[in-house]
Amino acid sequence: MDKLDAIFSPESIAVIGASTQKGKVGHDIFANILYGGFQGTLYPVNPKARSILSVKCYQTIAHILDPIDLAMIILPPRPAVKAVEACIAKGVKGIVIVSAGFKEVGGEGLEMEKKIQQLCQDADIRLVGPNCLGVINPSPGVSLNASFSNRMPQPGNISFISQSGALCTAVLDFAADQGFGFSKFVSIGNKADVDELDLLRYYHADPNTDVVMIYMEELSCDAQTFIREVREMTSGLNPTPVIAIKSGTSDAGAAAAASHTGSLAGSDAVYDAIFSQSGIMRCSTVNELFDYAKALACKKVPRGDKIAIVTNAGGPGIIATDMSENSGLKLAKFTQDTIRELHKYLPPTANFHNPVDVIGDAARDRYENTLATVISDPGVDSVLIILTPQSMTDAMGTAEAIVNIARSEVKPIVCAFMGVVDVSDGVHLLQENHVPVYQFPESAARAMGALYANNRWLSRRRLPQYEMSHDVEKARAIIDGYMAQGIDTLGELDGNEILKCYGFNTLEMALATTADEAVDIARKIGFPVVMKIVSPQILHKSDAGGVKVGLNNEAAVKKAFDSIIKNARQYNAKATLDGVLVQQMATKGKEVILGVSRHAASGHVIMFGLGGIFVEVYKDVVFRMAPMGRNVVRRMIKAIKGYPILTGVRGEAPADIEALEKNLVSLSAMVKNHPEIKELDINPLFVHVGGEGTTVADIIISLAPPA
Repeated sequence: MDKLDAIFSPESIAVIGASTQKGKVGHDIFANILYGGFQGTLYPVNPKARSILSVKCYQTIAHILDPIDLAMIILPPRPAVKAVEACIAKGVKGIVIVSAGFKEVGGEGLEMEKKIQQLCQDADIRLVGPNCLGVINPSPGVSLNASFSNRMPQPGNISFISQSGALCTAVLDFAADQGFGFSKFVSIGNKADVDELDLLRYYHADPNTDVVMIYMEELSCDAQTFIREVREMTSGLNPTPVIAIKSGTSDAGAAAAASHTGSLAGSDAVYDAIFSQSGIMRCSTVNELFDYAKALACKKVPRGDKIAIVTNAGGPGIIATDMSENSGLKLAKFTQDTIRELHKYLPPTANFHNPVDVIGDAARDRYENTLATVISDPGVDSVLIILTPQSMTDAMGTAEAIVNIARSEVKPIVCAFMGVVDVSDGVHLLQENHVPVYQFPESAARAMGALYANNRWLSRRRLPQYEMSHDVEKARAIIDGYMAQGIDTLGELDGNEILKCYGFNTLEMALATTADEAVDIARKIGFPVVMKIVSPQILHKSDAGGVKVGLNNEAAVKKAFDSIIKNARQYNAKATLDGVLVQQMATKGKEVILGVSRHAASGHVIMFGLGGIFVEVYKDVVFRMAPMGRNVVRRMIKAIKGYPILTGVRGEAPADIEALEKNLVSLSAMVKNHPEIKELDINPLFVHVGGEGTTVADIIISLAPPA
């Protein structure tokens, strides 16, 4: 038996702080439990009241003779601590503290919360809150509304987690309008004990939960633990889809970063990485959260990306086509047999190809025959049906036909019944029979795209990991030397030495302090060469006019040396100029960027994208949390918009993507072995044609003691 059962399915509840005064939280929570039809036994606790809503009141929880599973506490912080102590003495199995005034206000409130947290931990009692809405379980066998929302949702197969109590009440109201049911519903508030991961574990094991929705403000548990465990929940033999909306993603803290990666890797990028690696589907609005949940709750997954669209109006069909393609889907191409069959049922003015326009006067039979025909086509993986209300439209009859076909069909069907009043009966019928229905075609298309995205996650390839060895000790010695001297930025020479330890191919280079030295180095390396300013204060060398490329002779090298020094002094007169790096020029390749940024709460996030001087302009980059292996890296590379450039366009040979994968896996190992690395940019990394590997052209590494 899970300890959270005492919170979600208690047989007895004590409401400590129950009030006789209507409108107070202590009164309304007690009333909601009572009038919600709770199937267990309910006890109000208030030393100043004889009864509440005609139910006998108890002075303390100790005065209740029967055992108590769940204590709902609605008291200020200091009395709440005493109530928790009394609950522990009573042997209560679970506690929910609704009251505010704890960690969120600091000071004494924070101290009281820590004390309660320790008391519950020592007693092995699970605690939800404080500063939360409460818990709801609409299951007929429990019928628990232990919250200050007076709306009990319908039973369903979707569970909800929220940090915000205020959002919960709005969500419950919205769900009622949508005919949307829940299995479990909880507001977790300050998360003194029970957090998102605890609830995800519980919901994953819950036979009545098929989909989980989360409103998240901040992840409180270890990011890597969260990724590892949730990935198992969203994959595996019994996957549970998880959909999340994340707030509070300000990137203000990234502005002072030294590297391109640091400036781009704000908190939003970190959560994108966490969600992506966990298999959590991220939404940008509450509407999307509901749209995706409705589709996923039907538990029908498209085998592929080919969608058929059936509509009685051309305009909405075009909108659905555009949004389907934007959502990763493609229009199915019908077989000749399908087209011939459609000719039997549709008038000559209809469109017999995808999207199928059944014309505005379509009644039930035309929709029914068309749907049955297109969904039977072997090239169709899913169907989107659009109905606009016209004078001859039979919304109810069409909905009945859709429901009948959907019951026996494994391919997913989503509907867009456009309008409100004229289509309401049909919409309600579809909702009652768990056929996803939306007000507009773009929402339906996005939801089908979410179904396909979930299928891609479930069917993703898992390749064996790369076996690589690294010279960890040599790299550690270099880093320790810098740390011992209090130097926080590695020079490019030592930065390249560290990269060599992790299998990166670097260019031959040496530091020149005079123009003549630069010429000597260039002769030894061989022309053409690249020259760069070396200064701890000038990290982005191009911005300072501190980079010259394609230098083919001695005269060009001399001239470049003088120009680089002059430009650097003009850029920052106070900068220490160590000299000019003379570097072998890399052979042609695709320019990408690899980067690292360390976040205090989450650890190292790794960035990959198209590189060069425009990385912060185009921002075609993705982020993942370290450590990561081959499979995560492979999907990471494919996630950028510019991925087709690496696979070869307009007759170009594909780049060496396998070498790039190995570089990213090695970079992940590097930051795991050397947590002192705060930020890192390899920009550009040249990716040569297949089989010829990669070459590091420029490197920035900054260090700081790990938190």
